Amino acid sequence: MAKFDYRIVEKRNAWAAEITRQVTSRRTVVSKRQLGFETEAEAVEWAEKELVEFAKTQAVRNDRKAEQRSEKEEMIARKREKAAAQKAEYEAARDAEEDEYDFDEE
Repeated sequence: MAKFDYRIVEKRNAWAAEITRQVTSRRTVVSKRQLGFETEAEAVEWAEKELVEFAKTQAVRNDRKAEQRSEKEEMIARKREKAAAQKAEYEAARDAEEDEYDFDEE
């Protein structure tokens, strides 16, 4: 079974198509459901079309999320660099100030 698949079930004298996602090896979740098909063939047709569209939508979403994640990681890296530079500047100023006091004591 792939990450996404479909299944057809009969409910209340009508057919239903479900787009499913395999979460773990034992657990699947229904991501999308359409009820009220007259025949099993109609349900299968809808499910096959919808599965393709659903996979495309997920791929676009994954790309968008990956881009957002990389932008966030870049921002965090810039903040860390800035903080490290500020810390180094602070420590250099503090060391220079300590050197001044050491000089005065002699």
